[in-house]
Amino acid sequence: MGDAVRKEKGDTRVAPGQVRFELLHEDAGTKARRGRVLTPHGPIETPIFMPVGTVGSVKGVGPDDLLALDAQIILGNTYHLMLRPGEPLIGEMGGLHRFISWERPMLTDSGGFQVFSLSEKRKITEEGAFFQSHLDGAKHSLTPERSIDIQETLGADIIMAFDECPPSTEDRSYLEKSLARTTRWLHRCVKAWSRERSSLFGIVQGGLHEDLRKRHAEEVCAVDLPGYALGGYSVGEAPEAMHAGVAYSAPLLPRDRPRYLMGVGTPVDLVTCVEHGVDMFDCVLPTRCARNGLLFTSEGKLVIRNAAYAKDPRPVDPACSCYTCRTFSRAYLRHLFAAGEILAMRLNTLHNLHYFLTLMAEVRKAIAEDRYAAFAREFRAKAHAQEAERTRGR
Repeated sequence: MGDAVRKEKGDTRVAPGQVRFELLHEDAGTKARRGRVLTPHGPIETPIFMPVGTVGSVKGVGPDDLLALDAQIILGNTYHLMLRPGEPLIGEMGGLHRFISWERPMLTDSGGFQVFSLSEKRKITEEGAFFQSHLDGAKHSLTPERSIDIQETLGADIIMAFDECPPSTEDRSYLEKSLARTTRWLHRCVKAWSRERSSLFGIVQGGLHEDLRKRHAEEVCAVDLPGYALGGYSVGEAPEAMHAGVAYSAPLLPRDRPRYLMGVGTPVDLVTCVEHGVDMFDCVLPTRCARNGLLFTSEGKLVIRNAAYAKDPRPVDPACSCYTCRTFSRAYLRHLFAAGEILAMRLNTLHNLHYFLTLMAEVRKAIAEDRYAAFAREFRAKAHAQEAERTRGR
């Protein structure tokens, strides 16, 4: 696509391998930002929640469902896709977008988090990570160069630098060694990155130590990249500690680039971390909870498997406009779940993803209207009151 074509009014695509961020508005009372990420597969309105499609699918739903929900971007994972079906096959099939029939933007995780979660099946060296597959015990390795090569073969719009993701509560001395190695790995990722198919984001680590976060942010952001992420949060610490850490760390990232908080989180987490300046989020929470019968609603969490809903004719959430709530009763959804029907997983997942994506649309509107402080305060107060009531009712 030529430059002249890309500059036409209303064209929100960019050339292959490019991602560009437009900062549209900053809330008057908080650090919340309204933005737009332009990618080769179309725009992403931020703040945004990205459904996780670990092995090339968002569990329980199809691309048509995701389009109906207006999911603007989804994730794939390097670790899982390299194990099966393998990136050579996906490359032969035309890349991950074509393989899974998804025409909107996509982001791939570097595989680092999954590798480092295999604490008893991996070894970390300066070269990279050596591990045993959780599927069959076969031995594999991931290095910065290998991770970038896999991700470029997959062809995601946004790819992530290979990093180590130690728990935020890890010993400080280990964190310092890990940060130094992650910085060296970043430079190897940049050297391996072709820039022709995907845009590379760097990842800032540092646990809950503000000085380490600042130091690592300076090291990572010294490398000119299309975007930057915060990693190592929501991996063992209390939510309040995570929120405080993000409040300190997010403003350390460049104002003119997208800021991505990896692996977070709950609705309260999203609303709170947007307030601190985060633009992008991903988490398996809505889909995983859906498969276990936990639904998010405007009235609080609802556990659909509970016997109390066996004869309940109401929708899951009377205020919700999703297909599940427009069409089915709580009684039917409980029946499906109790019977182990696959349809239960799909309908629950549709609802939870609708809740999260609608929440982010409300977040964007509140920022644009300079009322985000009140929006966030009221949302948290209501969520905490609902959770207290649910706990009392157990």
